[in-house]
Amino acid sequence: MGYSDFPFVTRSGKGDPIRRYPDHREVLMYLQDFAKEFKIEEMIRFDTEVLCVEPTPENNRKWSVQFKSSSGVSGEEIFDAVVVCNGHFTEPRLAHIPGIESWPGKQIHSHNYRIPDLFKDQVVIVIGSQASGNDISKDIATIAKEVHISSKAVASDSYGCYDNLRIHPTIYRAREDGSVVFRNGKVVFADAIVHCTGYKYHFPFLKNNSYVTVEDNRVGPLYKHVFPPAFAPGISFIGLPFMGLQFFMFEIQSKWVASVLSGRVKLPTEDKMMEEAIAFYTKLEDLGIPKRYTHFLTDPRGNPMLGTFKPEDAVVISQSVYFNWIAKQCGCTSIERWRERLYNVAIKKIFFGGDSYRDQWDDDQLIEEVYGEFAKLKSNQDCSS
Repeated sequence: MGYSDFPFVTRSGKGDPIRRYPDHREVLMYLQDFAKEFKIEEMIRFDTEVLCVEPTPENNRKWSVQFKSSSGVSGEEIFDAVVVCNGHFTEPRLAHIPGIESWPGKQIHSHNYRIPDLFKDQVVIVIGSQASGNDISKDIATIAKEVHISSKAVASDSYGCYDNLRIHPTIYRAREDGSVVFRNGKVVFADAIVHCTGYKYHFPFLKNNSYVTVEDNRVGPLYKHVFPPAFAPGISFIGLPFMGLQFFMFEIQSKWVASVLSGRVKLPTEDKMMEEAIAFYTKLEDLGIPKRYTHFLTDPRGNPMLGTFKPEDAVVISQSVYFNWIAKQCGCTSIERWRERLYNVAIKKIFFGGDSYRDQWDDDQLIEEVYGEFAKLKSNQDCSS
């Protein structure tokens, strides 16, 4: 997860070593250390909401940014460029369930889940069986009466060592008597539904839909997931692709945008960028890949979520191909071989390693190699200093 020049390792005086699967507190600590090391905080206006971003009337190559602070102070400033980095893990996407408006139970999204106590002795339905659905369902199962997972990929109706946890296909409808009907005809009377159904891309500050649109979770049109052809390089987007190495992707996309804004790297013409974007969307459509997977950045051959895709589809959405392409554009180093190998090991353990994937590892030699690379990096940084 670490940035290339700031390894995700224990800092002096920080206590226990960083675990292979760090929790949110350790990730936050890492980001705070990173910001401190590179003096980033002094460039951030905290507690300030961006209300509107749009081209200036006088010059559509300049951008107006309207904002409001938590103390109520409003303002507007003009900038040469805007880079949108607001993330895509805040606006919940809820499952569409016919009849849910009259269903009497409670609903929450995984974004708001913290502890299982709320579900003690209850019958709970968890929608989704990816990372969050997998973790949350097992957490709730320790305290709930029953947990029923609604999944598009149903292998069996049981779930490991949890006697009170069952897997079902997707939900057909919910009823006002409290029952939920699955597509296999199974009926469950449930107290709560937890939506582990991902998030929506959300840009409330982009008032004019002529920059980009969001359709079935595709943000477009975009050249290589970053630049809207008609407005590039004045506005760009960092971090849209998902199911890949997120922090490294932020870094390499940012290097590309910085290279373009500095004038060191030139983008193709607007027509050429639009042509490539449309060709990409057309290829996805020809392969039968839904729009909502436009920004999917993992080789589908190793992901059961996309198990029906053919191996050749990997050339469309492989993160390694994408990272290498960007690195070539801006003349920077692409993904390290050890990082790619470690990611591939981790992703297979998550999907196929059962409940022990966080704790049981057999790749000590690879980790030794990684820390050897970290040592070289530190030595080079010390010499530079």
